[in-house]
Amino acid sequence: MVDLDTLFSLCKRRGFVYPSSEIYGGFGGFWDYGPLGVEMKRNIRDAWWRETVQLREDVVGLDAAIIMNPKTWEASGHVKEFVDRLVECNDCKQRFREDELESMSCPACGGALSQARLFNTMFKTFVGPVEEDAAAAYLRPETAQGIFVDFKNVLTTSRKKIPFGIAQIGKAFRNEITPGRFIFRSREFEAMELEFFVRPGTDEEWWRYWLDQRVKWHVKYGVSPENIRVYEVPATDRAHYSKATGDIQFKYPFGWGELEGVADRTDYDLTRHGEVSGEDLTYFDEESGQRFIPYVIEPAVGVERTFLAYLINAYHEEPDKEGTRVVLKLHPWIAPYKVAVLPLSRKEPLVQKAREVSALLRPHFMTTYDDSQSIGRRYRRQDEIGTPYCVTVDFQSLDDQQVTIRDRDRMTQERVPIDALVSTVQQRLAASLG
Repeated sequence: MVDLDTLFSLCKRRGFVYPSSEIYGGFGGFWDYGPLGVEMKRNIRDAWWRETVQLREDVVGLDAAIIMNPKTWEASGHVKEFVDRLVECNDCKQRFREDELESMSCPACGGALSQARLFNTMFKTFVGPVEEDAAAAYLRPETAQGIFVDFKNVLTTSRKKIPFGIAQIGKAFRNEITPGRFIFRSREFEAMELEFFVRPGTDEEWWRYWLDQRVKWHVKYGVSPENIRVYEVPATDRAHYSKATGDIQFKYPFGWGELEGVADRTDYDLTRHGEVSGEDLTYFDEESGQRFIPYVIEPAVGVERTFLAYLINAYHEEPDKEGTRVVLKLHPWIAPYKVAVLPLSRKEPLVQKAREVSALLRPHFMTTYDDSQSIGRRYRRQDEIGTPYCVTVDFQSLDDQQVTIRDRDRMTQERVPIDALVSTVQQRLAASLG
């Protein structure tokens, strides 16, 4: 398995991930996503939305504000409960999360550590021109609360009946004490969350269902089954709102770590928001004539952790005639570019034809054009960034109007008519979904 230093080097060199504010020395816990990274993140979001919303009749979407009325976070328990235990080294003054320490001495210098104190990890800000307590607000640490606060509006306008879900993708912020392990733990991230509302008493069945569905989704988009497992979190380690939580864990280079969580949040959130706001957030079941507060099952996954896990899983080094071939065997739907167009030479008639082929593909797929260095080096460059299909335009193409399509994983090459190229790639992409 690739180590994080090697992966970081590839990500920076090829344009997946850069340290944020690098020219000023960086800014801990924040990252920028380059030309390839932004495409891969978009593909992850699109794949999640397609499976979670588009292909289901029982889920609708939402895009709630990042900054909400601060009463939201008092009602949800985040002001009181969203805390980590912080310790500080008496010598070097570095700070750490107590639960991540293997001993009670400083991992940086070996010095003695202070007593733990509680630290709320929400970012605090102020709304309006005056910085005073009355203007205090928070950057959301999760997208879920926007869904709960808008539950009544969505229910009324969508006319959905329980069981149904509300999905959201958006930025969230956590003032982590010790961000690190590349992008595994950062202070700004993107969450993909589903709140699925069910009848009380059916929640355990739905919790198992969504655990199973989410594992299948990760495997479908390329995670090896041996690199993924489910860990049922014991009651002592669960969040204050959770009746049951299953961590879908991935085998990272540093060991098993959380990739996604699936929680049974019971009726905690809707009950609390109803109490604090005074709004009636109950659901009326027309068939039974019953009124109740729904239970909620929440699959929640970060785009960045998915991004990291998929890169790690895809990274392979293989011997070839030039030494070692580095290839990212990303699922074709997740790969930043679907097709690379490579003219065999830079001679003008060939370049013009290659540009025509690229223009033909571009409306249908993210396509890159590369005519720098030898064809072998270009193949290796595309392998390293995960491009599943390379299309080579050679001098014969000028006569027979055909090109050669090369498969990244099988290393096979096939001659294809140019006018059938779009449908050929579409068929291969469709086949990759099984």
